[in-house]
Amino acid sequence: PCSRCCPTRCSNDCSSLRSFVLDPFDSSSCLVVLLRQPLPNRRAESWCQSGMAAAREAALRLPPLPTVRDLLRMYRIRAMRQLSQNFLMDPKLTRRLVKAAGKIRDHHVIEVGPGPGCLTRPLLELGARQVVVIEKDPRFLPSLQLLAEAADNRLKIIMGDVFNYSMDDLIPQELGVPWEGPPPPVHVVGNLPFSVSTPLLVRWLRMASRRQGPFLHGRVPFTLTFQKEVAERIVAPVMHIQRCRLSVMCQAYCSVQHQLTLSGGSFFPKPDVDVGVVRLVPLVEPVIQQPFDLVEKVCNCLFNGRQKYLSNGLKNLFPSSHVDLAKDLVKLVEIDPQTRVVQLTVEEVGRICQVYEHFCLQDAKLYEYNFRLGRW
Repeated sequence: PCSRCCPTRCSNDCSSLRSFVLDPFDSSSCLVVLLRQPLPNRRAESWCQSGMAAAREAALRLPPLPTVRDLLRMYRIRAMRQLSQNFLMDPKLTRRLVKAAGKIRDHHVIEVGPGPGCLTRPLLELGARQVVVIEKDPRFLPSLQLLAEAADNRLKIIMGDVFNYSMDDLIPQELGVPWEGPPPPVHVVGNLPFSVSTPLLVRWLRMASRRQGPFLHGRVPFTLTFQKEVAERIVAPVMHIQRCRLSVMCQAYCSVQHQLTLSGGSFFPKPDVDVGVVRLVPLVEPVIQQPFDLVEKVCNCLFNGRQKYLSNGLKNLFPSSHVDLAKDLVKLVEIDPQTRVVQLTVEEVGRICQVYEHFCLQDAKLYEYNFRLGRW
């Protein structure tokens, strides 16, 4: 009997297999087997496991569908350059991008900006338990509905602007884990239009710092596409030519990895730049403890001129009537005022934020000052 390899005891011996799996996500499903000639237990167990794996892969495989390129032709959809829409057509590259997000099988995935479903297909084929897509452009609804019908209820479509969704209600409560533990079995992915990728990233960093939205359920990883230069800025270390405010803000709240670079020629229509894929995982403890909005303001002021000295950047935090506070701040953080801002570590920016917060608590109007407007 096959009690060693099947949780349910079958009436037949494990021999050559003819099998099926009732549920591709149910590891306890029993294999139905027919007896031809007895096999050793180890070999039988191996055959059962192989048969179950093959049956599960077959259950995940989508039925034949038109290619993304064919769907665009069928529905007469053209990418809108004003919306920075670019589609990744090559199935091999879409699978590479999806795999850059980490383990997908049996995980819950939120895809932002799916378009005609370029990434949605490999997400489903690689075994995502559930894929929720948020799409703003109604022209893509027919192609997404076609995928949903083929995916056997594993694809949910939400039409709307992602900036209007906190996304906390798009993740099942039972998937949530403590913040201090490993990331939950949830991913956020997206091949975003370049025009919204950075504002959306900053929005999610703010949510992560407050443990809101998808991060209410734990340290949810998010994998996104950016212009190559923006991807390089996100991961840029100290003294790197691309070091900027985004570098400090991302690295203050997340572990960041530049997973791969895709040639612009891989997309349709072809963008003028190459594309970088970045994976971010929120840190258990942020490097900078101050409120996100204060950190964002300090970074904006410091990196207003990346090659400027620290002393110049700090002046942007204070009105001319309080310029002496900038000098006091330099002394308190114990950093050379002639240090260029690209030389600052995240920890050093954290010290600046800490002292600036102290000044703001003493005079609440300081926080309201906007150096770009030159007024409170």
